[in-house]
Amino acid sequence: MEMLIFATHNKNKVLEIRSLMPKGMDVVSLEEAGFHDEIPEPHDTLEDNAREKSLTIYRLTGKDCFSEDTGLEVAALHGEPGVLSARYAGPGKLAADNVKKLLRNMEGITDRKARFRTVISLYLHGTEYQFEGVCEGRIAESASGEEGFGYDPVFIPEGEVRSFAEMDLTEKNRFSHRAKAVTQLTAFLHRTIKP
Repeated sequence: MEMLIFATHNKNKVLEIRSLMPKGMDVVSLEEAGFHDEIPEPHDTLEDNAREKSLTIYRLTGKDCFSEDTGLEVAALHGEPGVLSARYAGPGKLAADNVKKLLRNMEGITDRKARFRTVISLYLHGTEYQFEGVCEGRIAESASGEEGFGYDPVFIPEGEVRSFAEMDLTEKNRFSHRAKAVTQLTAFLHRTIKP
């Protein structure tokens, strides 16, 4: 079985990615790989932050790994929160605080267009490959739903009336930016890694 370290401490992301990986691919979280430190995300693009995380783990372990960086980009807020999505309300704040700040900043705004964008950086045999997935949608007037994480309660994907937080994982994966990026990643792995 091929092993890939997923450079994240986010258990929800690990579960989501595992549900999308092909059989025979063992995705290992940072904790499972024995790495407990935080990896800095000092850059102002998703691409560079994803690269920073995967390259850090590759240099430390010498093992094939990947990371992802995801941002919610709201048109009326000039792309905010973007790379700061996880820290939008400030360092150490909860996801619910980020959602509250976003809804506050969107008060009175009729253009609710937004998109989730995921960039995956894969280090395989010392070479980096990047994959991107985008999910277009809009920001709801208020939060709804109990599933998912992050901004899921206020993001409604295009073609739906429900938020991501009102969908189970299988439903969410039909639209998900992360699922689209992982689909590209897994297709690449199928072509590249021979059983």
